[in-house]
Amino acid sequence: MQHDDTRQLTVLTGQVQATKGTLVMRAARMEVQQDAQGKQVAHMWAEPGGRVFFRQKREGLNEFIEGEAEQAVYDSLQDLMTMTGRAEIRILREGQSSDQILRQRIVYNNSTEVMSVDGRLPGQGGRARAVLAPRDAAGQNVKPVSPALQASPSVTTKVRP
Repeated sequence: MQHDDTRQLTVLTGQVQATKGTLVMRAARMEVQQDAQGKQVAHMWAEPGGRVFFRQKREGLNEFIEGEAEQAVYDSLQDLMTMTGRAEIRILREGQSSDQILRQRIVYNNSTEVMSVDGRLPGQGGRARAVLAPRDAAGQNVKPVSPALQASPSVTTKVRP
């Protein structure tokens, strides 16, 4: 860790883990810049081929939102996480993976609980990929109803002379 008090810049390298309330962020490198009002912006980078990670409990729910990307920026004033490069966000309900969104760039606003997904890849078009679990009126995941298994019709064999 290296801290420059004059510039209010802290640089952390190695297996960095930062915690702020229920927010946990992990990266290979993190630079945290603070302004005079106490607003912090954390820039995070992963090891080559790896991804940074964040996880945060959702207010008033037994749910967590977590994500991974090659780079991320967390703005404490706006409570905004911007993830770029192989970005993925997952919502965990009752400890089970529920929703998953993947693409190049995802911006998650924890205050409004709104996600913005950019499906374009450099040099390509593209679409975002999302898997969203259905929920009931109370907001709980609806368990899929599988059809009952049925017995196979009897199989007969013919013996040829």
